[in-house]
Amino acid sequence: MKALVMSLMLVPGLLLAQDSARPISLDEAVRLARRNAPATVQARNAVRQNAASVRTNYASFLPTLTASSGASRSEGTNVNQSGVLVPVTRPWNGNHAISANLEVFDGGRRYFNLRAAQANVDAAEASEITQNFTVALNVKQQYFAVLAARESEGAARKQLEQAEQQLRAATARVAAGAATRSDSLRSSIAVGNARLQMLQAENSLNSANAALSRLVGSADILTAQTSDTSETTTIAISEAELLQLAEQGPAVRQSQAATAAAKQSSRAAKTPYLPTISARFGATYQSTVDEFQLWGNPKVNLYSTSISVNFPIFNGLNREEGVVRARIAEDNAAANLRDSRLNARQQMVQQLGALRTAEARVQIQQASVQAGEEDLRVQQERYNLGASTLLDLLTSQTTLDVARQALIQARLDARTAKAQIEQLIGRDL
Repeated sequence: MKALVMSLMLVPGLLLAQDSARPISLDEAVRLARRNAPATVQARNAVRQNAASVRTNYASFLPTLTASSGASRSEGTNVNQSGVLVPVTRPWNGNHAISANLEVFDGGRRYFNLRAAQANVDAAEASEITQNFTVALNVKQQYFAVLAARESEGAARKQLEQAEQQLRAATARVAAGAATRSDSLRSSIAVGNARLQMLQAENSLNSANAALSRLVGSADILTAQTSDTSETTTIAISEAELLQLAEQGPAVRQSQAATAAAKQSSRAAKTPYLPTISARFGATYQSTVDEFQLWGNPKVNLYSTSISVNFPIFNGLNREEGVVRARIAEDNAAANLRDSRLNARQQMVQQLGALRTAEARVQIQQASVQAGEEDLRVQQERYNLGASTLLDLLTSQTTLDVARQALIQARLDARTAKAQIEQLIGRDL
């Protein structure tokens, strides 16, 4: 009884925590989570990084420019042939140069690296979509957990009201001498258990609200909107279309882009077997003057132009190793692509089955709850009239409580299955 009293003292605090939570819609929760989640931030930065790599590969077709400039002057004292210290001042010496280097032919290496970098951008963008819907799935699951906790709280409240009604009926029957004292004691225990269920449901709701706030990235405590409690899980697209969408989902597109990048990298690995041709142009200006000059004397200059051909005949089998590594990466990427398609189809079949099963369970449990409520009403009237025992009444109450919890779990499973289907196809339904 002491534990029961202490637990009941926590009710006002729990209710206050719920009242302080700010309601948020599911769409807003998903939007904030996609903006704040570390996984989506990293995915966006990966797209930026790969886009920068594409720009670098484009720039590799341009010549490189290098400029250098320097000027020096020395002064001091020295001993002449007579042994006398004389000041020494040397003029300014300037040396300035500019050069340009261009790789004219590299066997197609830069082109294949550019194509691989572009494929990596596609893979990064597909990965960003995957991360967005993964974060959305996590938020939806937690959002639905909040809804389930709220439904459990409502079921516990109904259980408490019915237990209190049973206690009043038992107390009246005991006072009238139509029942034994054990009926009132059992009813008191049922009320206590109902209050504990209420506390557990409120604690679960508060915990779910805190978890939702963390996923969204909010410093304030958030909760699901009450209007979302009756959200439907109906999907208008046929199962055949969903299977096709799953095999073209973001995870599959990411694997396709990774395969394309590996194919281009494999081609680039073969370019060292071809010679490379490079061109260089340079200009050097020198000057020796008494006064400092930023630039040298244009009449004292040197221009140089060179073209070189480089063909490695043997480099310790490094080219062969690079080709083998690139082919292995290409084979692995192709295997991952094939498995990604099969996995998407498998996951879609499983989630469609889970959704259909959960929807059927929802209908069955709704009928079970209605039947349980009617049975409890009849048993309550029979008990009030002395036609049944308290044990029959409590058994009916327990059956109704189990049906309510099963209905809540079925709704949660249906919502979760729909969210997982949306993650597989990369779009909202």
